[in-house]
Amino acid sequence: MIIYSVLMFAVAVLLLGLAAAIYQGNTNLIHAYHQTHIKESDKKNYGKSFSKGLFVLAASLMISGIIALLGTNTSVVMLSIGVLFVGIGMSFAVIAKVQKKFNGGF
Repeated sequence: MIIYSVLMFAVAVLLLGLAAAIYQGNTNLIHAYHQTHIKESDKKNYGKSFSKGLFVLAASLMISGIIALLGTNTSVVMLSIGVLFVGIGMSFAVIAKVQKKFNGGF
């Protein structure tokens, strides 16, 4: 499970960097298609809201990786994967809510 943990930590660090850049106002890192109907005055708030979904995803990756370090038995593995899937679902829900609010949908 050490390889899984290292992979989760590496991806989480990349997502944290991406989310931090978007949070600071660099909305160019978000695909232009997702910003089609966003007003220029709302871009800063959109970036901050969108990055929260990425922060949730990065946190779930980190927590999943930490749990995976606790062992290799079935219950630990299932808990680690469960945390990962719940985090992915939560992050997509946050991003979907942001897209609906600022862009009128996907």
